[in-house]
Amino acid sequence: MKADRVTALILAAGAGTRMNSDKPKVVHEILDTPLIQLVIGAAKNAGCERILTVVGHKEEQVRAVLPPAVECVHQPERKGTADAVTVAADALADSTGYLLVMCGDMPLLRPETLRQLVAVCLDRCMAVLTAQVENPSGYGRIVRDETGSIAAIVEDKDATAEELSIKEVNTGIYCFALDGLFDRLAKINNDNAQGEYYLTDMVEVCRREGETVIGLQLTEAEEAHGVNSRVQLAQAGSILRDRINEKLMETGVNIIAPELTWISPDCVIEHDVDILPNTIVAQGTSIKSGSVIGPNSRIYGAAIGADCRVEESVVLQSSMGDRCYVGPYSYIRPEVTLGDEVRVGPSVEMKKSTVGNRSKIPHLSYIGDATLGEGVNVGAGTVTCNYDGVKKSPTVIGDGAFIGSDTMLVAPVTIGKNSITAAGSTIGQDVPDDSLALGRARQVNKDGWVKENRAEG
Repeated sequence: MKADRVTALILAAGAGTRMNSDKPKVVHEILDTPLIQLVIGAAKNAGCERILTVVGHKEEQVRAVLPPAVECVHQPERKGTADAVTVAADALADSTGYLLVMCGDMPLLRPETLRQLVAVCLDRCMAVLTAQVENPSGYGRIVRDETGSIAAIVEDKDATAEELSIKEVNTGIYCFALDGLFDRLAKINNDNAQGEYYLTDMVEVCRREGETVIGLQLTEAEEAHGVNSRVQLAQAGSILRDRINEKLMETGVNIIAPELTWISPDCVIEHDVDILPNTIVAQGTSIKSGSVIGPNSRIYGAAIGADCRVEESVVLQSSMGDRCYVGPYSYIRPEVTLGDEVRVGPSVEMKKSTVGNRSKIPHLSYIGDATLGEGVNVGAGTVTCNYDGVKKSPTVIGDGAFIGSDTMLVAPVTIGKNSITAAGSTIGQDVPDDSLALGRARQVNKDGWVKENRAEG
């Protein structure tokens, strides 16, 4: 495979009507990842130097989830798989080597399988990935000749009774030599039950030219699992979840309940991390050794340091240093940066804030658009009042400051180093270093008021 350039062409122009969705089938997600991204990932990891996607139905939604390096080819009408490849002729005019044709709704393909398919196609015009299945209904049947080569691929609706009994089926994944490919495609007609141009008819075209068509049968038929319905989407998700969890456990990650843990394929988790039940880890999250995540937690796009604990909480697109503790029931929104040994206690919400080393926000507080120095203590019920109905304003709290419970910090405001705000204060002016700020109304006691004003009932 290294000696020949390989290009991938991913077919993603269909509607996927059985999904009963306003979204194209290939943008539906498994483990927080669109189906087509999983297919692209397999092609990339198989060594494909260039990746093109054929788009059509609601193509703007498909284009929106494609990586920048993936090229798009528009298919104006959906006239079959051979037509889908033909529309890429101009884009591939100067390409050499081999073309790997893949379906955008097959998220379980392994890169090593694709590499094997390309390897068996070398010096041939066509190779087909096949699978042996118990229930072949709906699949094209693989008809082999006496040498074991593929003689024909017969679509389910066009098959004879004898052909329908065959259990080896076409997966829809092919490898073609680019040399002469589009001349061969021009020889395909639409004389079939569907009136479409079948890519499977390339078998006959190649054999008429005296070429041998090789079939590579999958050792694990689940790789051929296509997604055409919500049920199949969930089935594929379970298989991929188990694959990812097993691989992580083999590298030293401790997943307490694999069937209750969902981890995206692009996450990086080091050894000796504990993942507790009912936890989702997604969107390229990284977690360093010794951390404990969960139970009942959601981590999206986060960078979590070593020996941290996130308990029954949500962390979104944020980062934390080493030995931090978050939760339970905390909500860390995007753009939060926690230093080392930071404690964020129960029922704390944070967004777009930076917290220095060894600072504590123990419980029941809201911290937004704020910068906290090192060794800060934030008392229970503290709120950074960052929004005035028009714009967001910042709060700055210096090193070593102590914020009393139930303090309202009306931004923009700065609390100096080592300063204290008295519990129950509303602070709307800057506080100098080493100062005490009180922002309470004077307490008034009215002796005997209850007896005088509330008659016994």
